[in-house]
Amino acid sequence: MCRLSLSDADKQARDWFVATAQELGCKVSIDAMGNTFAVRPGRQTAPPTCAGSHLDTQPTGGRYDGILGVCAGVEMLRVLKEENITTEFPVGVVNWTNEEGARFPISMVSSGVWAGAIPLETAHSLKEVGTGGRTMKQELQRIGYLGEMAASYKAMPIGSGGKAHFELHIGSPQSFSNTTADPVQHPEQGPHLESTNRHIGIVRGVQAYRWHTITVHGRASHTGTTALPLRADALLTSAKLILASHRIAAAHGGLASTGILTPSPSSVNTVPGLVTFSLDIRHPDDATLLRMEADMKAAFVALASGAQQAEGEVRGRPCGVEWCLDAPSGAVVFDDDCVRCVRESCGGLESGEMRSGAGHDSVFTSRRVPTAMVFVPCREGVSHNPAEYCRKEDCANGAQVLMGAVLRYDGLRRERASG
Repeated sequence: MCRLSLSDADKQARDWFVATAQELGCKVSIDAMGNTFAVRPGRQTAPPTCAGSHLDTQPTGGRYDGILGVCAGVEMLRVLKEENITTEFPVGVVNWTNEEGARFPISMVSSGVWAGAIPLETAHSLKEVGTGGRTMKQELQRIGYLGEMAASYKAMPIGSGGKAHFELHIGSPQSFSNTTADPVQHPEQGPHLESTNRHIGIVRGVQAYRWHTITVHGRASHTGTTALPLRADALLTSAKLILASHRIAAAHGGLASTGILTPSPSSVNTVPGLVTFSLDIRHPDDATLLRMEADMKAAFVALASGAQQAEGEVRGRPCGVEWCLDAPSGAVVFDDDCVRCVRESCGGLESGEMRSGAGHDSVFTSRRVPTAMVFVPCREGVSHNPAEYCRKEDCANGAQVLMGAVLRYDGLRRERASG
């Protein structure tokens, strides 16, 4: 499916979320990033314990990434209403804007603004990928989700005074052994849970990543009249750099990926004189990630200048390379109390502790509120793909654990308040 952030399809999903939450007795608030908070009152008036995720997708994404977490949160609200359960403190569900970063190229940007990690002006001025040129603020206004409430943990303090955020998601494949507090339900973005026959992944943290835009400057020239030694071929150089990034990442036990590459001019018979490409690098350890990046920068200079040559390669003229850091995210360890609430909610389900290889809104909520995540398996570990699939039984297991974690944390808050 394709439901890019702030598109007409996204507006339809947002409208459904708002209407359904209101029908279930929630007060709905929308902030200046379009983040939508549905809060159900408790016996005491206080900031809510929330479940949160996102409704936007990749251009050819699946039906579970993010969506499962929001729908499970809505189901939690429905069960509480139908069973006439009143929590001690308010509980809520959050739909975070543009988590994927597919249309506006900073992932988790709106939870980042809420956490105070990304300036509002930076987020509002982000332009959509491609030739459209619309900004986030323009599209928020167009679909009617530019809220009046400040996009800030201070205006919507789900993270103050020991409150928490939980997220359910399809999970990531790496095991982990540390802790943090803000649970989110998500399908597993990797094959680990499925291959080990586990029903639930208890997420202890998230690996670090850094997104860059790399610009390679060469010289455009005619393909038929420019000999190979006289070419400053920006596209050929970019290919060398991308290959080098993979080799260096592998040497450090990390990851490197390029998903966007734009040559200019884009013509059959013109050697590209300018290329930009994305570079997404990841590693569980912050220091190792920075060393990996430093090695890539040194290798890129050597390759672009022609100082390094492959066997049989004709040396052309040098190209220039520029790096622009778009989105850094350090490694995260989740809250012990939140993780314990997830673990205790698993009951008889087979579970195991994990680290997420992908970024999630819980990365930013964990800066301001205790946070934890719940992973459930998806078929063959496939996500960001139309083939993404999560069995009904696994969706139900995840939703049950998510609700259990939220209610257990509500009980923990009650104990602390009475103590």
